[in-house]
Amino acid sequence: MGDKGYSYKGSGTNSQGNHYCSRDYGNGSNSYHYSNTDGSYYYNNPSGSTYHNNGNGGSTYTSPSGASHLSGYGGGSSGKSSGSGKK
Repeated sequence: MGDKGYSYKGSGTNSQGNHYCSRDYGNGSNSYHYSNTDGSYYYNNPSGSTYHNNGNGGSTYTSPSGASHLSGYGGGSSGKSSGSGKK
């Protein structure tokens, strides 16, 4: 495992030129990420959450429970449902 709490399972570049890396946390939890040639990236975290950035300012975070939060996609909405917005 080393000092970081994880070991690398593998990494490389796929046929589209996108980088990937996967990690083993030793407790049944694994994670991986992709960094794509178009500037987008995706993380799958050991907690079960995911994060995707589309490379154009838009991002989506999904919690382990499945709740999603979107930001940067325009349209005047942050993706939150707080109910405290002013008009």
